Amino acid sequence: MSPSPSGPPGSIGFGPRFVVPIVIGSMLNPVNSTMISTALVPIGRALGTGAAGTAWLVSALYAASAVAQPAMGKVADRFGPRRVYAAGLVLVALAGLAALRAGSLGQLVAVRVALGVGTSAAYPAAMAMIRAQSARLRREPPGGVLGALTIAGLASAAVGPALGGLLTGLAGWRAIFVVNIPLAVVGLLLTLAWLPQDTPRPAGERESVWTALDPLGATLFAGVTLPAVLFLMRLDHPRWSLLALGGVLAAALVAWELRARRPFLDLRMLAANRPLVRTYARYATAFLVLYCVLYGYAQWLEESAGRSTTTAGLLMLPMSVVAAVASWLGSRRKRVRGPLLLGTGAMVVATGVLLCAGPDSPVVLLVVLGALFGLPNGLNAVGNQTALYAQAPAEQTGTAAGLFRTAQYTGAIAASSLIGLFYGDRATTSGLHALAFVLGALSVLLLVATLADRDLPRGPGDTR
Repeated sequence: MSPSPSGPPGSIGFGPRFVVPIVIGSMLNPVNSTMISTALVPIGRALGTGAAGTAWLVSALYAASAVAQPAMGKVADRFGPRRVYAAGLVLVALAGLAALRAGSLGQLVAVRVALGVGTSAAYPAAMAMIRAQSARLRREPPGGVLGALTIAGLASAAVGPALGGLLTGLAGWRAIFVVNIPLAVVGLLLTLAWLPQDTPRPAGERESVWTALDPLGATLFAGVTLPAVLFLMRLDHPRWSLLALGGVLAAALVAWELRARRPFLDLRMLAANRPLVRTYARYATAFLVLYCVLYGYAQWLEESAGRSTTTAGLLMLPMSVVAAVASWLGSRRKRVRGPLLLGTGAMVVATGVLLCAGPDSPVVLLVVLGALFGLPNGLNAVGNQTALYAQAPAEQTGTAAGLFRTAQYTGAIAASSLIGLFYGDRATTSGLHALAFVLGALSVLLLVATLADRDLPRGPGDTR
């Protein structure tokens, strides 16, 4: 098998040989983030821990991803996205193998961290490859290319609970880790065979790894993120010392990044690009709500509604179907404001319906509830991604895309913390309703903020 596609680098255009490999890799982080949701109860039983313990498996991947996504994006921007993409797939396969021997909660958390780092390479590298291919072809990517990336992420995230339930029911909870091995191998082979090789940087632009990657900035960023995660993990018993530590490290991060030649976190760019910062904030808030549903609702179905793991996964399936259809329709015209407003409005309605759910709710209501949450899942993601592509500086596409995913996982970390706060050791109906009330308030605030934002671009060609 040839290590690179035949013909000139741009000869495959934006056709299937370009799209299929980047879609496969970009599925891995979202599907791993949600596939575990319907396996948390069986894992807890097998390892002798409750909901508070298994929450570490959720937050471990999110914390690793929150740091690794912009790091991988920066590496892709400076040293080539195809190389970074392939290296990430190798790490994913190795993590899948390691899960076969993991026999304790700590070991399984380590596997989830490795999965978080490995899968974090795909999305920022894919966005950077789309930008590079656009420059080679001297034309904007078709809406279907960005749409395919969005649909892959959303559909895999939304189908994750159903897939996790099915795999766990058929082969045990370890299957949700092992399934990464064939997916990563296929993605790696197609990457090496079809994706264009990275364009070498001119000799005059080459620089040391230390200068290009800013390891100190990345370390300080991780130092800010991890205490924040640990603080959020126990909102019922807050450890203010962790928050203070994070604040000190944040001050050090700002001081260093303002002096760094190639900052890991380009604060000046962010300060000058407030529309992009608002896109990050919208994305984080939307996924805080959506991940509360993906994890909290699935756990409630099993522990209070009396549904089996497989049934709980199937009841979440309407969310994946509606999310895929909504994201496909939303990406066709590359609009931003319309999909965001429609998706956020549906989120307000869905959180209201969630307040009506109970152990005796008919299956029809549970199916409708999943379908309602599919609309914001699909439309908010495609609208915000289109805004990201329009607002991000071309030379920092990978880094900006990595921060985009960092925003998503910041919301996810907060979601797992809220679930732990309202549920404790068991997902009760009263806890679900209290959670739904908070999510409804956040959805209303997000809708108002979206309505008030007049800088939303119309599509990738609009850089207002």
